[in-house]
Amino acid sequence: MPDKLPRNAGDGAIAPTGAGGAMDIATENLGPGNAPGAPEGGGVEEARSLWSDAWHDLRRNPVFIISALVILFLIFISIWPQAIASGNPLSCDLAKAQDGPAPGHPFGFNGQGCDVYTRTVYGARASVTVGILATLGVAILGSVLGGLAGFYGGTGDALLSRLTDIFFGIPVVLGGLVLLSVITNSTVWPVIGFIVLLGWPQISRIARGSVITVKQNDFVQAARALGASNSRMLVRHIMPNAIAPVIVVATIALGTFISLEATLSYLGVGLKPPTVSWGIDISSASPYIRNAPHMLLYPAGALAITVLAFIMLGDAVRDALDPKLR
Repeated sequence: MPDKLPRNAGDGAIAPTGAGGAMDIATENLGPGNAPGAPEGGGVEEARSLWSDAWHDLRRNPVFIISALVILFLIFISIWPQAIASGNPLSCDLAKAQDGPAPGHPFGFNGQGCDVYTRTVYGARASVTVGILATLGVAILGSVLGGLAGFYGGTGDALLSRLTDIFFGIPVVLGGLVLLSVITNSTVWPVIGFIVLLGWPQISRIARGSVITVKQNDFVQAARALGASNSRMLVRHIMPNAIAPVIVVATIALGTFISLEATLSYLGVGLKPPTVSWGIDISSASPYIRNAPHMLLYPAGALAITVLAFIMLGDAVRDALDPKLR
């Protein structure tokens, strides 16, 4: 006797028997759109990784979209300031010193008779350059030191912990006054180097804690059992899964570094003339705040918008990458 009975297309009462019969019973009326857990639309949704899931959330976050547009605009005018400001930021006319807005000069003139609008546009280049390069340096140095310390542990980890405690105890502004006051170079590199020197401990601690957490996961232990070398485990398995907190902290810190550069330039130890910087313009406009507030308003407003945009971007990235906030 055959182990399966014939059945009509319209009658579902006769069940097949034999090996695999139970599976056939469970699935004979389930098509692609009727599988358990399948979406109602009939398709099976593919599992997303942490990064694709974060990008999926970011694209629908208005805070991220607004801050990203502002940052892209700032980067654009940092590279091509002449696209929206045709004047020369170093061209001044003392006869127009402290004058208000005029045709072709919507922001007025500063104490030296320079166009405030042109200097505000060109000032974005120094601030954005310092912020981005300092953040990259801090992120790379802190991630490497913290990742190695968290992975290997032991004496190196203990020494790094004590070293970060020492750097955390140095006041940033006071350290800038001491270290940068002896440097006469007017480029952005001394400021970037100073920020990297004092900014890496925070990223290092974040990277260390993240690596310690990730290296205890099962997939890392499986890679170790299969004979993967330490360098392969660190580069291929641990760091890609531990880098998300570093990216979040670095993005938020970028706005802080731009503010720090402006503070140091305001105090006269950061960027120096003839470099065009918002901090320099704010410092030169401070004595005239009563008589010519426009000299201070526009560079300070541009600085505030820039710092706020990067902080908002960092908050949006944090919300997208931190599963605990969902």
